[in-house]
This record gives sequence, C-alpha cells and structure tokens, in this order.
Amino acid sequence: MSYELLQQIWFVLIAVLWIGYFVLEGFDFGVGILLRTLGKNEAERRALLTTLGPLWDGNEVWLLVAGGATFAAFPEWYATLFSGFYLPLFLILVALIIRGVAFEYRSKHGSQVWRERWDLALLIGSLVPALLWGVAFGNIVRGVEFAEKSATGGFLYAGGLLPLLNPFGLLGGLVTLSLFMTHGAIFVSLKTDGDLRYRARDLAVKIGLVAAVLAVAFLLWAQLAYSNNLWTWAPVLLAAVCWLGAIFMVRAGREGWSFLLSSLTLALAVIALFGMLYPNVMPSLDRTLNNGLTIYNASSTETTLKIMSLVALVMTPIVLAYQGWTYWVFRKRLTAAQIANPEVGILDGVH
Repeated sequence: MSYELLQQIWFVLIAVLWIGYFVLEGFDFGVGILLRTLGKNEAERRALLTTLGPLWDGNEVWLLVAGGATFAAFPEWYATLFSGFYLPLFLILVALIIRGVAFEYRSKHGSQVWRERWDLALLIGSLVPALLWGVAFGNIVRGVEFAEKSATGGFLYAGGLLPLLNPFGLLGGLVTLSLFMTHGAIFVSLKTDGDLRYRARDLAVKIGLVAAVLAVAFLLWAQLAYSNNLWTWAPVLLAAVCWLGAIFMVRAGREGWSFLLSSLTLALAVIALFGMLYPNVMPSLDRTLNNGLTIYNASSTETTLKIMSLVALVMTPIVLAYQGWTYWVFRKRLTAAQIANPEVGILDGVH
C-alpha cells in the first residue's frame, strides 16, 4: 500500500470518526439543551436523562478517538488546529466537563434548587459544544490566516478569536445547534412514550424546519464559495432530501425512520464538508498563496500510518460491536410513569 493511499485512507477514517461523533453525540447535546423545555416535571426530566444514562459517555469516545487519530496521523493539522482554535476548543472542553459532572451529580441531593442548578449546567454544557463545533468546522472549510513558516518548517496560525466569529462561521454554529436540537427531539420521540413523546415530536418538526433553512444556506454557501470538488454537490443535495424526509417521518409518527434519516443527514453533511476540504485539512484563507495544510504535508510518516492501520483494523470492529450491543440492550421506550419516586433518591445508573 502506497504512502499516498495511506494518507487518503486516514483522511477518510477521521471523517468517519467525526460522523460517528456528530450522529451519536448530536442527539446527546440535543436532549441536554431541551431537558427543561420538554421535561415539564421531575419525573419527565428523569425519564429524559435515563434515555441517555447508558449512552452519553460512550458517545464521547468518538471525539477522543478522532482527536487521537488526528494527532497521530496528521500532527501538523493537530498542532495548528489546537494552537489557532485554542480558546474555542478550551471552551468546548470545559463545557464537556461541566456536562459530565451534571449527569453524575444532578440526583445526588433531593433539593429542587440543587437539581435546577445542575439542569442549567447541563444546558450550558450541551449548548456550548453544539454551537462551537459548527463555528470551528465552518472556519476550517472557509480557511484560516497563516503566517510564514516557522523555523522548524511548520505552519503558524496568524489569526485570533475574533476572526473566527465571521458570518460563515457563526452560521455554521447555528446549523449544528439547530440540527442537534432536532436530532435530540427525534431521539426523545423514539425513546419515550405518552405526552413526552408527542411534545418531542411536535418540537422536532418546528426546530427541524428552522434547521433546514439554516443548513441549506450554509451548505450552499460552502459549496459555492469554498469547495474544491464538484462531487460534493451530491451529499449536499442528499442531505437536504434526508432532512426533509426526517421531518416528514417524525410528523407522521414514524420515529425510527425519522431518526435514521436525521442520522444520515448529519453523516452526509460531514462527508460534504470533508469533501469540500480534500485534499486540504486546513486551507489558507487566501487560496492564491497555496500555503495551507494538506493531507500530504501534514501527515505522519509512512511507518506510523501503517502501524495505526493495523491497530484500527483490530480495534474498530470491537468498539462498534460493543456500542451496538449497548444500544440494542437499551432500545425500549420509557415513560415518566416508570420513574419510581422521582423526588427522592435514584437507583444506580439512573439519572
């Protein structure tokens, strides 16, 4: 297997990891943001959190693996990304920590004020990453400002925080936020029953229509202004069709099909964004300078990529099998009536 082919394979694999993260953690974020909106009382909020209880921490593994794979396969990309986007990524990390603590501590005390404070922490810990991931990916596709090469031959990010808050980046943030909220509402309608299910279904339709407008504007802007490849029109158009199908299916009460279609939409959106980038991983804002990062000048050595490929070949099926088993075991619907004594303590593993 040639070095160039290995570089291309690992670019695709990292895209696959981000697909897994956005699809699985996306509904996690959505449920966290909508916890107080959908949950009208403590029993309903506990039911919402119980749908995530066995899943949320496993979903975050996709982010860890994506970051680790980027560090190992494309160290120049990793270094430039984390130096240039340091503050947004730091805020995401803090939000994820707050979110994890909120899951664990919310029901450790019977006070209503205590629970409301952790609900707010869960909202912030879910909303901030849902927004900032879109801002980050929007700026990666748009391109960033590079300085001259460093003494070691690497690339230096020359921008700051404010240049990242441009209209295209902010639109990307609103897109991921609205998509995740809709994805989360569809997940709730799939995993619960009774009034909670019907409220989630109605909310998914309303937010989904807003998300459709934002996503179409963002993807068309990205395709027309920043795409390197014409073939990315295909996933852009397919994503639009799948999203409209997801809204129609959830409105018709076919939540399973709706969740599948919303998942396909997120997957196709990531495919489109990575396709627009290829062969870049972090293009220059000024395309005429041709001084951005590509899969060829940002990758590790051939030996490193070969070793990583062998590890991925062994470990990936194991991780997928385990996570698939988890989702199968906890596949049944929940209702607020199934939550015993919601105002008192909790059973182990139920939040």
